[in-house]
Amino acid sequence: MEEKLIQRLESAVCRLEVLSNGFSTGSRSLGSGDDAASEPSILAFEDLIRNCVRKVSDAAEKIGGQVLEVTRIVEEAFSVEKELLVTIKQTQRPDLAGLAGFFKPLNEVILKANALTAGRRSEFFNHLKTVADALSALAWIAYTGKECGMSMPVAHVEETWQTAEFYSNKILVEFKNKDQNHVEWARAVKELFLPGLRDYVKRFYPLGPVWNPAGKMAKAPTPSAPAPPPPSAPLFSTETSQASTRPKEGMAAVFQEISSGKSVTEGLRKVTDDMKTKNRGDRTGIVNTSEIGQRNLPSSSKKSVVAPNPKFELQMGRKWAIENQIGNKNLVISECDAKQSVYMYGCKDSVVQVQGKVNNITVDKCTKSGVVFTDVVAACEIVNCNGIEIQCQGSAPTISVDNTGGCQLYLSNDSLKSSITTAKSSEINVLVRGNDPDGDWVEHVLPQQFLHVLKDGRIETTPVSHSGA
Repeated sequence: MEEKLIQRLESAVCRLEVLSNGFSTGSRSLGSGDDAASEPSILAFEDLIRNCVRKVSDAAEKIGGQVLEVTRIVEEAFSVEKELLVTIKQTQRPDLAGLAGFFKPLNEVILKANALTAGRRSEFFNHLKTVADALSALAWIAYTGKECGMSMPVAHVEETWQTAEFYSNKILVEFKNKDQNHVEWARAVKELFLPGLRDYVKRFYPLGPVWNPAGKMAKAPTPSAPAPPPPSAPLFSTETSQASTRPKEGMAAVFQEISSGKSVTEGLRKVTDDMKTKNRGDRTGIVNTSEIGQRNLPSSSKKSVVAPNPKFELQMGRKWAIENQIGNKNLVISECDAKQSVYMYGCKDSVVQVQGKVNNITVDKCTKSGVVFTDVVAACEIVNCNGIEIQCQGSAPTISVDNTGGCQLYLSNDSLKSSITTAKSSEINVLVRGNDPDGDWVEHVLPQQFLHVLKDGRIETTPVSHSGA
């Protein structure tokens, strides 16, 4: 409570300073560029670039390639954000449409990072994805109040990094014993955002950027030739999404047809006598060999089965249904409670993030997918899956793995007492950090082979351990 009060007081003092500077007498112009660039908040941001961003760049230069290329985008993004912060101190806050144009330079840089993750995956996909997700934290500068549709600046930075950390942890595990340059780069990126950017925002802008009410009006973006569509939706968009009116499908269409008042037999074809099987000479009870060969054609020559429609919805207010998602790594459940459950089915190459406490999570028949969650009341169940990664950031009393091949369980310090049950599963690894929350992940392999011995009239079962020889 005291910390929040201090933050509000600091924000009020900053706004009063802006007002006093705006109405001060003298020949100096309001919020001149030199004055704004020398303010403590701007100087502190330059220190953040000089120390943390430079540390990421030094590590990237040792690696080169796409890692260095995406790091250059990080440098550009922080440089653009600094210029925006300076301009905000000299400018009145524009309307909603003007805000989208004002933040367009930053949005374009972030889209450049997202574009590197599109297409065929490279060997540095985890590096590219870490930066692409983490740079969205710079959107805190667009916070204008509770009605703007985003979390407060400090919370926005923390939540964004939680998404990026999923891929950053993969880098630490993959290169732990291979190349320390990659480990150094991943740690430097985390230090840049947590605690670097988070502490900066917490100190200077806990309630968002402070615009200059006596400053100049923001310039409208200059019109240009239409550009090709961006690789993903822009972060600062003023358009509100509208539900598209789709025709009813499946049983809904059937009931709609019945309730329309039309005759049930309307539109049906009349079967004449010559169309009946008993009156057709070309139909006999003998099965032709050509027909058998046609039935045994390979599946590639048959009509392809239509893939089911993807689903991401809250059913009856109690169950989050995530089904048939393919290649979607931006599935986020942000509003949930302890009475709701999450059911993920038939997904491939997708990532789901659950931000909050839910009753239980079930992952069924999914391939090469991941789930990042905070807390579960009952259990997290993985059934009939292949190549699944689960990260628990809070607590989970029970984790059950059944009929699954290849499962990575990342456990936080709060979930070290979780009971893990496995059945008919292989390649199950548990990764924990130990006492150091920022240390390397330590991997523990769960046994999948057991030795059963009949002794004194009862069966004794012990796990089989293998040496590296």
